[in-house]
Amino acid sequence: MKEKRKLLTGIGLIVVFALWTVLIQYVDVQAVGPNETNVGFASFNVWFHQLTGVHIMIYTITDWLGLVPIFICMCFGVLGLVQLVKRRSLLRVDSDILLLGIYYVIVIACYLIFEMIPINYRPILIEGRLEASYPSSTTLLVLSVMPTLIFQVYRRVENSLIRKATVVVVIAFSAFMVIGRLISGVHWATDIIGSVLLSVGLFMLYFSVVHFTDKAKKIGRSKDGV
Repeated sequence: MKEKRKLLTGIGLIVVFALWTVLIQYVDVQAVGPNETNVGFASFNVWFHQLTGVHIMIYTITDWLGLVPIFICMCFGVLGLVQLVKRRSLLRVDSDILLLGIYYVIVIACYLIFEMIPINYRPILIEGRLEASYPSSTTLLVLSVMPTLIFQVYRRVENSLIRKATVVVVIAFSAFMVIGRLISGVHWATDIIGSVLLSVGLFMLYFSVVHFTDKAKKIGRSKDGV
């Protein structure tokens, strides 16, 4: 039942993200961005942007720290590669690691799609250029990848201290990154909201699929008398 609720929650969040994306293109659209680019929910976005201001230092710090989830992806990629070499078959690689690879590919695909089809542009020019801003790619990366670190540590590490430390570090890091991107002034507030909806929805799907796979394996073993 827990897996089914997670699955439905993930699907629901993806649907809400899709609706949010549509609304951004039609609700209170005004040419208030750089070079008179259109922005949805303009009144709210402009108000929040003026409230926080622009903090390039925070933007730079969070930009560099965006390498952390990329490093985590690489670590799990190496783990999968080591299993593949040792076991000499892709089918013998742990299913949750294979699913994790597929999950990361989907996250990257989402990023590339919105880079190619800009919904919003940033509220400021970056080095004199307009850049796509929706959804916030750094927020998407952090909230999609960091929860998988907690998930995998709980599956693979029995030491409770390491588990708890991982949770604390991941939550603190993720909160800093999301709040940092929100107040840095390089995204509209609605860009951050969109990223949260999409990333949490995608993670819920990964979480539920892994547990459904685990259950299917247990059922298969019981039928085989193992």
